Amino acid sequence: MAIHEEIKLFGQNEVRTAWDDEKEQWFFSVTDVVAILTDSADPKQYIKKLRARDSELDFRWGTICTLTRMKAADGKMYNTQSATAEGLFRIIQSIPSKKAEPIKQWLARVGQERLNQMQDPELGIVQAVKDYKHLGYSEKWINQRLRSIEIRKELTDEWQRSGVTEDKDFAALTDIISQAWSGMTTREYKNMKGLHKESLRDNMTNIELALNILAEATTTEYSKASNPKGIKESAKIAKEGGEVAKVAREKMEKRLGRSVLSSDKAIDYIQPTDELPLNGQ
Repeated sequence: MAIHEEIKLFGQNEVRTAWDDEKEQWFFSVTDVVAILTDSADPKQYIKKLRARDSELDFRWGTICTLTRMKAADGKMYNTQSATAEGLFRIIQSIPSKKAEPIKQWLARVGQERLNQMQDPELGIVQAVKDYKHLGYSEKWINQRLRSIEIRKELTDEWQRSGVTEDKDFAALTDIISQAWSGMTTREYKNMKGLHKESLRDNMTNIELALNILAEATTTEYSKASNPKGIKESAKIAKEGGEVAKVAREKMEKRLGRSVLSSDKAIDYIQPTDELPLNGQ
């Protein structure tokens, strides 16, 4: 397990965090967050009382929290109670503090919006456009990104028709396509851009996104024409689809005299127009 430590801001306060490469999850120091939201002089004692008041939270504590090595104020590494964003939100729900109230209201609003989107999926698309605009993406990029989502859905539907149903198999086939056209697996591609939990597609340039769309759309059409059965046959087609985009990439690079694969991530080439709450950055 590879753990990378970072400090993230929670409002204007610092919170110790750790990224787990294997689980692809951020873990946040529970005591740091509790100290910020409660102004408690002894957050560990506060947590004990919190668990005593909330029996359901106490019962699930072992699955919500994980001991993670983090650096303390004295500069030494200690096992620290940590939780993912999901676990952290569950803990915050039990904190009777005015500081925690805005986060609870935000969670309730997000939950209501999600329920509305389940009843009317078009609302999810509208919200996605708003979010991308807030983050500073151009209209051209947003339209292309939405198109990429549609194409990705067509591809996964085709894989399911071919008998591929497991998430791990989807991930394996995606890696084959990525490796074929870019020379990197999804994880290697994200590492090149310095990404962790962030979406790779959301951090692709226009050219990268266009090539990825070409690779996935070609794979879908090849699969429809070949009618493969199962993961093994679908893997062969995934490689063929990715290689079509590889040819396009190589021709483009030869003409430009440079690689079109960029280590830049979205924050390097867009300017946010507004700040989204709890964006984890």
